Amino acid sequence: MLNIRKTLVLLASLVPMLLLVGCSSEQKSVETIAGSDPLEISQHDSVARRFQESAPQSPTAVESAIELSEKYARLSEEAAELRQQNQQVAARNQQLQTQAAELDSQLRQAQKELAQANDLLIEMRIELNNWKSDILGFRDEMRSAETAQLETLFKILKVLGGQVDTEAAGGRSSGAVGSAAESSSMSYN
Repeated sequence: MLNIRKTLVLLASLVPMLLLVGCSSEQKSVETIAGSDPLEISQHDSVARRFQESAPQSPTAVESAIELSEKYARLSEEAAELRQQNQQVAARNQQLQTQAAELDSQLRQAQKELAQANDLLIEMRIELNNWKSDILGFRDEMRSAETAQLETLFKILKVLGGQVDTEAAGGRSSGAVGSAAESSSMSYN
């Protein structure tokens, strides 16, 4: 790499010198041609044309070196740009991997919390169902206790000599919780 650069710098500095030397030698040949006889001029012209015509057909070594050095410079710049883009892509990739790892840990934590919340909801539903069955059981016990109280109340009323409607007592004893208050409003004789 270093040798190529040294060679390119050397070529770049030699090209202008060669061009200057080539230009001065053409001027001398034109002067010598002008001072010669016409037959020699035509020979020199044909020789000069032959070399001049062949030159445009294929580039000289210097022109090829300049062209290759320009191509090398362009390709070097493109390679540098591609390296920079590669570094940017690698940095972005690293950033995305870090972000993905963080999000993955957050996702695991959220899944864990959701599983715990789901377990808690299941437990609460079980407790709610147990509470409902307990309440229904307590309601049945309250009804049976109220019925027993009403029967006892009716017996006390009979003993005290009050008149009790058996139809009304039978209908009220199987009624709602408030039936005890209604039965206490019966009249005494």
